[in-house]
Amino acid sequence: MSSEKTSNSVDLVIRAGRLLTMRPGAAPINDMEVHIKDGKIAAIEPSEEGASHSSVETIDASGCLVMPGLINAHTHAAMTLFRGLADDMPLKQWLFEKIFPAEAEYLSPHNVYWSAMLAFGEMISSGTTCFSDGYFFQDKTFDAAIKVGIRGVIAQGVIDFPAPGVPDPEKNLDVGTKFIERWKGFSSLLTPSLFCHSPVTCSEKTLIGAMEICDSGGVPMQIHLSETLEEVNTIMGQKGIRPAYYLDRIGILKESLIAVHCVHLEDEEIRLLKERGTRVVHCPESNMKLASGVCAAEKIINAGIPLGLGTDGCASNNDLDMLREMDSAAKLSKVSSGAPTSLKAEVILRCATIEGARALGLDQEIGSIEIGKRADIIVVDLDKPHLQPLYDPISSIVYSANGGDVRDVIVEGKVLMRERKLLTVDMEEVMWNIKKIAKQIQG
Repeated sequence: MSSEKTSNSVDLVIRAGRLLTMRPGAAPINDMEVHIKDGKIAAIEPSEEGASHSSVETIDASGCLVMPGLINAHTHAAMTLFRGLADDMPLKQWLFEKIFPAEAEYLSPHNVYWSAMLAFGEMISSGTTCFSDGYFFQDKTFDAAIKVGIRGVIAQGVIDFPAPGVPDPEKNLDVGTKFIERWKGFSSLLTPSLFCHSPVTCSEKTLIGAMEICDSGGVPMQIHLSETLEEVNTIMGQKGIRPAYYLDRIGILKESLIAVHCVHLEDEEIRLLKERGTRVVHCPESNMKLASGVCAAEKIINAGIPLGLGTDGCASNNDLDMLREMDSAAKLSKVSSGAPTSLKAEVILRCATIEGARALGLDQEIGSIEIGKRADIIVVDLDKPHLQPLYDPISSIVYSANGGDVRDVIVEGKVLMRERKLLTVDMEEVMWNIKKIAKQIQG
């Protein structure tokens, strides 16, 4: 393993009992130190017995696993507001009869801010250091993310219906353009984007216009693609071809597109996504809960397409715990394929780290612990009954761990959670505001 000695002028040292870098083919290594300077990983070297870093902030993770922060590659952060509001319903009914009306009545800049803060508290507490988001009133999601110090891709929602903050659908792209202009380059941690809801709810003109805006701004565009059979059948009825071919025909199936769900793709569509360089995000728990179907995740990975993993929003999951999401993704693939070897633990862990970073176009900066990369790192406490005995750390992380096992969280070298205590989120204040908003919704 490559390493580089540093001077004492580092900002933070993490002493790892076991270090999992997620570099290709790299196994966990015992007794290592990660040195961090100016938000980046400056050195990775063996711990020296008796060595002291008394003048440097140090995290003693001697009984823990140190690994890259988890990447939630698709969510709707402020939908924590609607957690448990509408369960056990088909997607179309859930959206049009429950979620869309609730958003119209209760989404406001104030409510989005506090719901995003709740989401970030939950994500950081369960080891997520980077998220990709699409929703409305996203200026407030930016405000909340800046306050807590989490990394993310934050997209303004685009839909051809009256939407929260965009009552006139004719203005949706104008709002999107101003959003990207306002936030592009504002923070090294955050990237603005546009999120087109789906090929059914956005017109051809809107989809093409949104991609032109994103390409002009050098940012990715996100879309729900082939999430349900109903979506596929609707597009086939309207356009005469399947959704992936439709997006290709209008010129937006390309490297800058992040396609989410992709449950109902045929083999030829998967090959087309690979040819166009399109990236994919798999949301297994949301797909299971809404009975949308099972994404052919292993086929997508085998095709060489970057596949990230996402929780989706809390209204259809109902949590933001990426450790639980990994477990579900692996087991869903096995039971649906009938092959216990499908989506092995290491493969699914890559989807939540380095492959998730690739899916968001951030793999040169995050997703693995390597010299020169941003220091987005988590510490998982291994001294738990459900994690012992520990024969294989990767297996234990994917199949046994949960968000409550994450002890420390670092983003760009800044400690956001230490010894399970959130340092940048006042959860008492967040909970007070969320409970107050929830009472208004309950009536």
